[in-house]
Amino acid sequence: MTKRHEAKYKIDRRMGQNIWGRPKSPINKREYGPGQHGQRRKGKLSDYGVQLRAKQKLKGYYANMSERHFRGLYEEARRLKGDTGAHMIGLLERRLDSVIYRAKFVPTVFAARQFISHGHVKVNGRRVTVASYRVKVDDAIEVKEKSKQLALVLEATALAERDVPDYIEVDHTKMTAKLTRVPGLGEVPYPVVMEPHLVVEYYSR
Repeated sequence: MTKRHEAKYKIDRRMGQNIWGRPKSPINKREYGPGQHGQRRKGKLSDYGVQLRAKQKLKGYYANMSERHFRGLYEEARRLKGDTGAHMIGLLERRLDSVIYRAKFVPTVFAARQFISHGHVKVNGRRVTVASYRVKVDDAIEVKEKSKQLALVLEATALAERDVPDYIEVDHTKMTAKLTRVPGLGEVPYPVVMEPHLVVEYYSR
């Protein structure tokens, strides 16, 4: 098991929530944190602790991206007019790995990152290998012809545990997708409640 995959299963238990809504999540069986001290009684979190937990949960959901990159998204969202938290969600959902995951081309957001880095995805006819690539509305996204029959892809398209959201247009026959609009927070199908306003409070301390 790779370090990244190992971390994936610890994130749910550390958060105490099944943040991806997966049937096989360990939190479904063990509702306590990982490690030898995981079953200790937890005290009430401080305001800082609540904000930190909200940041860790949102960052973890998007394949546990690096702190530097996540902080950069916050800074970019802060410079835009309007709700910084809403802008953060919009920027996160415009990442290529997010769109590939939402389109059900792969089973997990972690798999989406690897799928892209291995060169299986094209955007507007050109191969893109950067998971953080910023997708624009109406960009033409497709899985390469030779990659359409990969077991990973066939498994993902058959998943019944999640649906493709309304803001992504998908053709699973041709394995193409398109972001039709930047979604608002209420449109993003998170299995648990995300609190971007607490993330903004955390970074603006």
